[in-house]
Amino acid sequence: MSATFEKVKALVSAGKCRVSDHGLKEMRDDGIDLSDVIAGLPQAVVVEDYPNFAKGPCVLCLELDRDGKPLHILWGVALKTSDVATIITAYRPDPARWSADFLTRRPK
Repeated sequence: MSATFEKVKALVSAGKCRVSDHGLKEMRDDGIDLSDVIAGLPQAVVVEDYPNFAKGPCVLCLELDRDGKPLHILWGVALKTSDVATIITAYRPDPARWSADFLTRRPK
């Protein structure tokens, strides 16, 4: 299991989360509701884990919105503010770029 994912879940459960400006724009553009992202986190599946990312560990998760549609959420924990989980970006994965289960990128 991803240590980053576990930390993100604990922080969000404690109400310690925020959305980056970029994440907010992407959520707005794709019609993603923040309440769906928060509600979907406990059942999320890790797609890609970046524990050594330069700005702090982050993890790409597959979540489902209230209608059961897939969402990809990139959660991060910044090195300077490690007591807050941040939604770095969020989007509805393109089926042409991802496997049928949205867990593996298709070759370009």
